[in-house]
Amino acid sequence: MCDKNQVLVIQDTDRLENSRNILSLVQGMYEADSYHVTLLALESEIDSVCGYFHRIVTIPDTVYETMNTAGICEVVEYLQRQHHYSSILIPATRVGRMLAPRIARRLHTGLVADVTDVKKTEHALVMLRTAYAGNIMAGIRSVGEGPVMMSVHPDSFSYELEPQVHTTIHPYEKSIASHSSLTLLQKRAKPVTGDIRNSDVLISGGGGMKRHFPLVQQLAETLGGAAAASRKLVDHGVAPRSIQVGQSGKLVRSRLYFALGINGAIQHVEGLKEVETIIAVNTSAKAPICSLADIVVEGDAKEFIEKLLARIQNTQDTQIGES
Repeated sequence: MCDKNQVLVIQDTDRLENSRNILSLVQGMYEADSYHVTLLALESEIDSVCGYFHRIVTIPDTVYETMNTAGICEVVEYLQRQHHYSSILIPATRVGRMLAPRIARRLHTGLVADVTDVKKTEHALVMLRTAYAGNIMAGIRSVGEGPVMMSVHPDSFSYELEPQVHTTIHPYEKSIASHSSLTLLQKRAKPVTGDIRNSDVLISGGGGMKRHFPLVQQLAETLGGAAAASRKLVDHGVAPRSIQVGQSGKLVRSRLYFALGINGAIQHVEGLKEVETIIAVNTSAKAPICSLADIVVEGDAKEFIEKLLARIQNTQDTQIGES
């Protein structure tokens, strides 16, 4: 085991599949059978990840419940001194975004945030992420000694293989510092809402639908899908960030995606890599989104929705009359 690249993955406590999906990133970083992956996980959640990771180091659930980032950083620092990891990978979700910079500072190493892909060159590993408000893709080379550390954008990778490795479980036996700068004053349950990543049909509005977003929502309800939005609508307060599509939002895998009045900046297009069929409606057929779309409708998105809703209603009325 000592001659292999040692990799540490920090568990995502929001969605366990994000931790498993990082294995696809690891495969892109190293040659087959040249790495050994350790997962730092909660004691109560190891059953669903056994068989995916070679080694699991468990810590008490209370460490995460109290948001004891100092304690978790202490654990990672100790593990790094013991095993000298080649890379440390953290899902860029709620807890991960708090942990990643703290761990990097503790280890005196660099951090690349919200990575969406990696490329291997002859001399270095290149990590890809969006920059300048999502307008370009930046490639960041890893140089020097020390672990390659990155936070990984959720849903950028997918690991479909069945469990296939022998997993050993190792409880973390040292005491974990309990001090924290946070004091829990109150707990409230988060409202349960639909996740656009689970919808087969997404109706997404962009800047061209800034004044008409309720129409986007109406069409989504009529088609049994979900409404989504570009970053521009979210930044203008028209739509909530929970339904934003793109690198700084959510990466989606719907079977059908309507891009209504969306120009198609790089950060938005990055969120559509796994979509099966894209229908773009835009006043300009030269908009970037149109080059990605399977079907392009050149025209006003508002007018398109109104006519489509009218056609659906007429069809339904005809079917009712015939019955």
